[in-house]
Amino acid sequence: MARPVAERAPVHYDDLFPETPPAPQLPVREKSEDFLDQIRNFREFGSATIETVESDIPYFVNEYWTAGQRQGHSIHEISYRACFKPQLPAFFIDRLTQPGDVVHDPFMGRGTTPIQAALMGRAPSATDINPLSALLTRPRLAPPDPADVDRFLGSMDWDRPVDVEDDLLVFYHPQTLRHLTLLRDHLLRSAPLHDNHPDPVADWVRMVAINRLTGHSPGFFSVYTLPPNQAVSITAQRKINEKRGQTPPVRDIRKLIVKKSRTLLKDGRPAPRSATLLTGPADRSSAIPPGSVQLVVTSPPFLDIVQYADDNWLRCWFAGIDMSCVPIAMHRTEEAWTAMIRKVLEEQARILIGGGHIAFEVGEVRKGKVLLERLVWKAAEGLPFDRLGVVVNQQEFTKTANCWGVNNNSGGTNTNRIVVLRKHYG
Repeated sequence: MARPVAERAPVHYDDLFPETPPAPQLPVREKSEDFLDQIRNFREFGSATIETVESDIPYFVNEYWTAGQRQGHSIHEISYRACFKPQLPAFFIDRLTQPGDVVHDPFMGRGTTPIQAALMGRAPSATDINPLSALLTRPRLAPPDPADVDRFLGSMDWDRPVDVEDDLLVFYHPQTLRHLTLLRDHLLRSAPLHDNHPDPVADWVRMVAINRLTGHSPGFFSVYTLPPNQAVSITAQRKINEKRGQTPPVRDIRKLIVKKSRTLLKDGRPAPRSATLLTGPADRSSAIPPGSVQLVVTSPPFLDIVQYADDNWLRCWFAGIDMSCVPIAMHRTEEAWTAMIRKVLEEQARILIGGGHIAFEVGEVRKGKVLLERLVWKAAEGLPFDRLGVVVNQQEFTKTANCWGVNNNSGGTNTNRIVVLRKHYG
């Protein structure tokens, strides 16, 4: 008899990814051209930077990067809720680091910062409380040849009997679900979660499969559902099926994984890079020695806006992770969120080199009534940082919008707001 989804065996996040050996400590680097001078003089897209002060915080507003500017490498094309574009970390990595420097992200998510750091010849480092993040990031730091992916999938016994989770038939055709379950079981054996150095092809296949579980096109394993970064509940999917009069079609899992692998690598296979990928809280990264990081680029969870556990339940089922064992905190008040950010900044102060920077991206929440950059600014007060200002990347078509509120006929302005801090020298 098939096991219900609720009976998954728990796997605790502490056991999934052993800490990576620490990197050597870096010397304090001499101060180079002041970053704010670069921001003030930025005119790459034809506009001058607007500099102003709001609530005693310096703001620097311009179009610093665009969706069309040097499109990110195809290796980034993995869906994840509330992630920023690779142009954001690329902007700061390019201006604040040199090849070989360590770039860290304490809220790894889908891995945009460490992947971009690797592409730019820097040493990637990242942490996330959700072990799913390392599963999405690690394979893309050493991608296999798609031909090896095809051979790996071709070696599987797709006809072997297997029990399936009957509740998941709201998403998948019976044949597709059987093949998906076979693949899941095979990957749990060939790339076990406690192995920090699994078979790289199996690790890659799992990453691609996680990204193809659900979506709104024939490129995914499921029937039509929400975009791939947000898995609905079984009850909600049943309602979607009834409303649309749809039944899950047969999907060729092997074909879709190979196709997505080729898409991810259409811009070339990046050179393998070693990395420090930790699973744990953002304010505790003991494997990273003091003064070893040149730059932190990150974006934290925004109060209670994004339900990461709910969004990723199906991905975690496939990976063998029980989300009830992953302590993802929800900070429902400004005070609780600010206290969390304070602890994270204290840890970044420990690991940063003197003169190293933090680029801390935040967004507007609660219809623009809460400007999180001001809470980050407050959280950094008294820590060993120079608070340089808030860099606001604002697209050309929203330049007339009020960038400190909501005034563009939507729930928020189309901006990135990045608090920039520099650790004290010495």
